[in-house]
Amino acid sequence: MKRAITPTDREILMDEHDFIVSKTDLKGRITYANRIFMKIAGYNEGELLGVQHNIIRHPDMPRGVFRLLWNVIESGNECFAYVKNMAKSGDFYWVYANVTVDYDDNNNPIGYFSVRRKPSREGIEAMIPVYKEMLRIEQQAGARDAPNASLQWLVDVLKSKNTTYEEFIHTLGH
Repeated sequence: MKRAITPTDREILMDEHDFIVSKTDLKGRITYANRIFMKIAGYNEGELLGVQHNIIRHPDMPRGVFRLLWNVIESGNECFAYVKNMAKSGDFYWVYANVTVDYDDNNNPIGYFSVRRKPSREGIEAMIPVYKEMLRIEQQAGARDAPNASLQWLVDVLKSKNTTYEEFIHTLGH
């Protein structure tokens, strides 16, 4: 169960050479977390293993972003995203995430593998207003329809700019 944590306005900055690595099962429960993940998020291994990866979800992140991520990875593709996470302390940290399917030796999906690195400040600044608008749409839509409503808005905006999410996210710089 996710703990009630009060977000702060303190940002944790990743180092240029830091890579946060985690693995989950097919349900999103953490099966591996590297030391950098534990250090930045402020959790020890026992607090992370077997727990839903959303333990680090920041309330500033629209649910539509995670709907998009799950849609992409469940189709067998990799997904890149700017994500604002929340540490155990309530402090936040931005990552540029790559999430992909993890396969066993027989090419059967067994979970997901994620590598996160320091994002570009330009990319973060570009995503903040997008995420704020998605959150506004989610609040208007209500809990049941929120993820689909904000995701549809994002898809429509990108379509109006004649681009896809994947093309857009790769233009932001990493």
